[in-house]
This record gives sequence, C-alpha cells and structure tokens, in this order.
Amino acid sequence: MSADDLFDDVLNLEEQYYQEGFDEGLRDGSEAGKIEGRSVGLKSGFEKFLEAGRLQGRALVWANRLPSLTGGGSAGSPYTGAASNTSTVSTEETISAETTTEPKASLPSLPSTNARLEKNVVTLYGLLEPGTLSTQNDDISVNDFDSRLKGAQGKAKIIDRAIGEKKR
Repeated sequence: MSADDLFDDVLNLEEQYYQEGFDEGLRDGSEAGKIEGRSVGLKSGFEKFLEAGRLQGRALVWANRLPSLTGGGSAGSPYTGAASNTSTVSTEETISAETTTEPKASLPSLPSTNARLEKNVVTLYGLLEPGTLSTQNDDISVNDFDSRLKGAQGKAKIIDRAIGEKKR
C-alpha cells in the first residue's frame, strides 16, 4: 500500500479502539484495585484485631479466676514477663494490675495447684498484650502479629481443655 492511502485509518480503526480500551481499562482497574484493596485490608485487619481482643479478654477472665494471680495464692510466681521485651513490668503484674477491681458476682476459681495452667494463662496474655502488638503494615509486623495470634489461639485451646469448659 502507498503512504497516502485513504483507507489506512479505516483499516487500523480496530487496533486503535483496542488500544484505547486497553489503556482506559488499565487506568480504571488500577484505581478500583487500590480502593478495593484498602477495603479488604481494613476488613481483614479488623477481623484479626477483633480475634486478638477476644482472646486477650478471655486471658484476663482466666487470670481473674486463678487465685495465685489475684492475690489468693503464691505471690512469687516464676512466670513473669513471658512475651513482653519492651516493658519492665512483668506480664503477671500487668494482669494483676488490670484485674484489681472485683465485680459483685465472682467467677468460680480455677485450680490453683496447676502451675502449667497458670503459665499458659500468663503466656496467652503476654502474646496479646496491647502495648506489644504492632499496627504497622509491613511484612515483618504482619507476620509477627499473625504468628502471635496463631500461638495465642493454640494456648487458648490448651487452657480450654485444661479447665474443661466449653467455649460459648
């Protein structure tokens, strides 16, 4: 074909529209992907922290039910500072400080002679201690949070089996 052919534009019309559609779809997809990714990320983060809060609450309740952690048993427990490297206050002291106010109706006590149960409760709380959980969105922080949450879920199952109560 010659360079000044009148039908060149008509013959290349399909390729031109294909390229315009591709470029427009790429732009729109990139923008929509960022919006959707943020939405999914917020939902996923909320679900993870909700589970962490639920498990931490269970650890506090169990700690309140252990006589040795609430002042009814041995004062000098060897299980201190299980997972907190950033704080000079031990995890057991933190649990005791957060559980000093007793409600009117008390919960039944857990076996005070089971040192393993006490250690598991302290470790569970230490894994999910609020001051030590990172909210950063980098790979290292996310992996650390996920591994701590998974470990805490395992500890909660162990404690559930040890005390013989079913989760409601």
